[in-house]
Amino acid sequence: MRASINRRKSEMVQRFDAGPRMSEMTVHAGVCYLAGQIADDTSQDITGQTRQVLGEIDKLLALAASDKTKILRAEIFLADIADFDGMNKAWDAWVPHGFTPARATVEATLARPEWKVEIVVTAAAG
Repeated sequence: MRASINRRKSEMVQRFDAGPRMSEMTVHAGVCYLAGQIADDTSQDITGQTRQVLGEIDKLLALAASDKTKILRAEIFLADIADFDGMNKAWDAWVPHGFTPARATVEATLARPEWKVEIVVTAAAG
């Protein structure tokens, strides 16, 4: 993953894995903002897809010297709210005890029907 830096009015914004439409993560003023993360292997069930997404979140946060203990907020979008327990199985195994962030989980129509979960997080950098 590559980072690009734009300077404007002496404020620095870092963009990671920047493409023509979006960046996977931006960092500004000590805060990491992640784009919605989805699973690459959509043949997996909800628990498998959630594990993949959480792994991607770990990788992105590491680029900003951050980690899951610094997540401030998580927004979880499920294609089917009936998958809530399966998603929580992966989430509960991943999030460290005592470091649970503020979180919202909603049912939503995701951009592709094979995606079961999309997660957006905001975290403290470094």
